[in-house]
Amino acid sequence: MSSSYLEILRPGINTTIQDKGRNHFYHIGITKSGAMDQRTYMLSNALVENDLSEGALEFAYQGPLLKLVNGNINFAITGDVVFKIIRKNSKIEEGECFKNYFLEDEDQIDIITTKKTVYGYLAIQGGFEIEKTWDSYSINTKAKIGPNSGEKFSKCQKIYIKDSKVKKFNEKKLNYNFSVKNTLRVIKGTNFNYFSEKSKINFFNNEYKVTKLSDRMGMRLEGPTLENIVSTNIKSEGLVKGVIQVPADGKPIILLSDHGTIGGYPKIAVVINADYDSAVQLIPETKIIFKNTTLEEAEKYYEVYSDETKKYLEQIK
Repeated sequence: MSSSYLEILRPGINTTIQDKGRNHFYHIGITKSGAMDQRTYMLSNALVENDLSEGALEFAYQGPLLKLVNGNINFAITGDVVFKIIRKNSKIEEGECFKNYFLEDEDQIDIITTKKTVYGYLAIQGGFEIEKTWDSYSINTKAKIGPNSGEKFSKCQKIYIKDSKVKKFNEKKLNYNFSVKNTLRVIKGTNFNYFSEKSKINFFNNEYKVTKLSDRMGMRLEGPTLENIVSTNIKSEGLVKGVIQVPADGKPIILLSDHGTIGGYPKIAVVINADYDSAVQLIPETKIIFKNTTLEEAEKYYEVYSDETKKYLEQIK
């Protein structure tokens, strides 16, 4: 095991390791998980010259306070995040997102808070010394799957680093205008016609508000009640991230990356993949508008999203 590690002086609110997620295990009840905001996660790895699928630290709202013990590292933080670098000589540097930094023994990273978003990412060149579970580094705290026994990190823990000696530091920076949008494009769900005509109209013509009852599993919304005129309880069916379920109380829930693999609530719609990164970054009290789109349009929007991501990655090179 490496002798170099990050000591957690403050764990933050929900600090875990995430990657691109685990595929092909839905049939045994294991969901994909992975970084909530995939583009922002991948850019953190690109800035430190990692493989884009390397595990990175994901944090929500307040991030961790970390101290490097032994060695030196090249790291980057992405998102809309306020952070500082506290050098061992007590000099404090204001951090800038989408830029890499060189950290020496006993230096500290203080990830203070995200701004008007939820998630941020910290990647280290070479990655963390952890093992994959079900072909992924991702931690799913609900299912207790992944590194750290499937738990979020806590104070005084040590996160070991694979490569603790940076041989050559290449400064990289991406001019990235980080923003999220509150208009979410959706495809009608498999149970769209379970709902009254009035509810269908309300769903697309009224605002819904993100509540505090949101985590990596799902996002509960407040707004016009959606009336189910067929059945509020159906046979359990397979689920995907972004699907919008409506339980008996008529209040929609957007299922997120750690969602269950099956569920028995009617599904009125699903957020398209191109808008998912924005959806997960919406903070409580944000008002959402749903916009109806077709499968064909959704595929085109995803092509645009993918092309934009590739352009950002090419800019880093």
